[in-house]
Amino acid sequence: MSKSFLTLIAVTASLIGSNPIIAQQIPGDQRARSVQIIVGPAVESATERSAIIRWMSTTPAGPAEHFGVVHYGTDPEDLSQMAKSPMRLNMAHPNTIFRVRVEGLMPRTTYYYTVDSTGPDGTSDGVKLTVNQFTTRQVEQSK
Repeated sequence: MSKSFLTLIAVTASLIGSNPIIAQQIPGDQRARSVQIIVGPAVESATERSAIIRWMSTTPAGPAEHFGVVHYGTDPEDLSQMAKSPMRLNMAHPNTIFRVRVEGLMPRTTYYYTVDSTGPDGTSDGVKLTVNQFTTRQVEQSK
């Protein structure tokens, strides 16, 4: 691999708070149909009423237009709420960073979530993960 490609991987990994990783570039026509999460998911930030969830996965096959999706709720058995963020995949890169903003949350509340990615028609890329959780912040009182 070229030095610039390894530098790109190291910088990308450091931006999402992990150790640098080295990945092999896989030609687009040989990409696995099943997407693998390789870093995260994790809460990038959380306020009283919103959170940003991020993760890195292998780049999905299919169209470049994609969505990062977070299924969430206050009960780990009922993740019926959904937030999604549109993005355009770079098929020349083996990995993709997804960031999804979840809004309209209640302060000081624990939420459970899973992540996925989908094509423009809503078809899942096949990400299978356990349920994670985060708690929104308490509303700050003014003095």
